[in-house]
Amino acid sequence: MSRADRIYLLVTVFLAIAAMTGGIMLAVQHSRSQPAEIVLCQVAPPERSGQLYIVGAVANPGIYPLRDGDTIWGLLLEAGVDSDADLSEMEIHIPRKGEAEQAQRIDINRAESWLLEALPGIGEVRAQAIVGYRSEHGPFRRIEDLLKVSGIGPATFEGIKDYITVSD
Repeated sequence: MSRADRIYLLVTVFLAIAAMTGGIMLAVQHSRSQPAEIVLCQVAPPERSGQLYIVGAVANPGIYPLRDGDTIWGLLLEAGVDSDADLSEMEIHIPRKGEAEQAQRIDINRAESWLLEALPGIGEVRAQAIVGYRSEHGPFRRIEDLLKVSGIGPATFEGIKDYITVSD
């Protein structure tokens, strides 16, 4: 082997060792700079499903389906929070399994027809009649004004009076 070949071999070995040493140094330094992940809670989050009833200072009060990925703020945006709403005071009630549910009241001055259809004895036709009456005559002043709507008599009113309200 000639002297030039020895120098070439020595330089090649030196460069290979330097490259390996540099790679190892970078790997060690990189692994030290990565933050450690600490998991404090081993309980799986509850499955998000169900519905959320939103009332108060919103444009569209009602029942909103709760889907995976939804946030409270996202649902409030869907409901259309009024400009004068006090968001520092919100109440969320999560019932226990088997707990008796309180009857929800539907604002007949703001509810859309699909929500009115959820009332006992109110189908699509009567819900549309309520919305039409409200559009033509203005908001209801009291729940008994619902008796002025075509197709809603005393028996129907008795069946829904505990489930409805009117906004101011």
